[in-house]
Amino acid sequence: MRVLYLLNISNPDRLSADSGWIFADLLAPPLADAGAEVTVAAPAAAGDARCGFHRTKVPGTKYRARFSADIDELVALIGSEKPDVVVANQIEEAPAVRTALLEAGSDALLAGYCHYLPFSFAGGGQMLPDPSLDDAGLGRPVLLAFAAGLAACDRVMVHSSTAAAWVSAAAARMTVDLGDRMRVVPAPRDERLVRDPATLRAASGTAIGVYNHRLYAHYGTEQFVDLARRLSDSAAVRLRVMDLFGQRRAERKGLDDSPEKMREKLAALPHVQVVSDRGDRVRYKNLLAGARFGIAPFRPGCPWSMSVIDCQGMGLPVISPRLGWLAEHIDPELCFTTPAEAVALAERLATDDEFHAVQAKRAHASTADFAPALVAARYLEAIS
Repeated sequence: MRVLYLLNISNPDRLSADSGWIFADLLAPPLADAGAEVTVAAPAAAGDARCGFHRTKVPGTKYRARFSADIDELVALIGSEKPDVVVANQIEEAPAVRTALLEAGSDALLAGYCHYLPFSFAGGGQMLPDPSLDDAGLGRPVLLAFAAGLAACDRVMVHSSTAAAWVSAAAARMTVDLGDRMRVVPAPRDERLVRDPATLRAASGTAIGVYNHRLYAHYGTEQFVDLARRLSDSAAVRLRVMDLFGQRRAERKGLDDSPEKMREKLAALPHVQVVSDRGDRVRYKNLLAGARFGIAPFRPGCPWSMSVIDCQGMGLPVISPRLGWLAEHIDPELCFTTPAEAVALAERLATDDEFHAVQAKRAHASTADFAPALVAARYLEAIS
């Protein structure tokens, strides 16, 4: 099977912070191991030497990534690669890819992967555009482009059962009949970030809770800032906040400067350490290894979180608000509704070694099905 993997990269200056690139880099080698011939078309190479690579331009903004597909380039690429399957990882680009397949005379299967959902559901079931994609009223056009992408695909892949339910509901509201085209294919865990919790030592000194998520406002970071203020009064917990982006391009800051503002707020709090992995995966692992537990994001429309899986693979229990996929995946004993419950859970994980050991084992086990080889097998089954 010849697979053409179309990948938008939104963080070319810090690939370690781009979940789409990490996914491709982890998935491409086991796909090749399974006999697939993979070519990645992206601004940066992913996978290993067995994978072909076609360099594409970096889209200036997240909107250009959705609305500026180069059909001439796609036609030429399809003609040269002659794929059996084309994977569009920016689902809104699927209609352009379908057009290119038509012009190239290709009967390749078109699969779209819904890495990011441009909507959420409010109480009462109202579907709302994602605020991060609603600059200048573009939220609804993005949502309609997402629906058009779903309609153009032969296969629609999503991360989780929660995402499948949300995409199905959104498609139905926008009169797109998905039929039996949807498949649940989770993202792979990074085997470099896997540690047997049996090797963990009991806590000594003040325990560290790590928050390793993007600091965008739409991730619910303001709610985390509030929790950080509450935890700053705890004698049992200190916080380590990961600055995953570092210095971002001016184009990205111009659309949304909330990560920089949130970073400043957090850095000003007592007992909160803001650190950078500097794009180094080994340093990132060491920063996680020094923590006692993780904290999930407060993002309402969260269909998946690679950062949560990173923590769990390292044997770090993750406390989480009862939201979306987080409530589906994380142990119910570690889910909270109120800030007071979150503080109590953090302090219990910090001080109760027996409770922590049980939860560390459960967290680690919850990632076993996300080993890259297992995910690659599901991926190939989905696009066959």
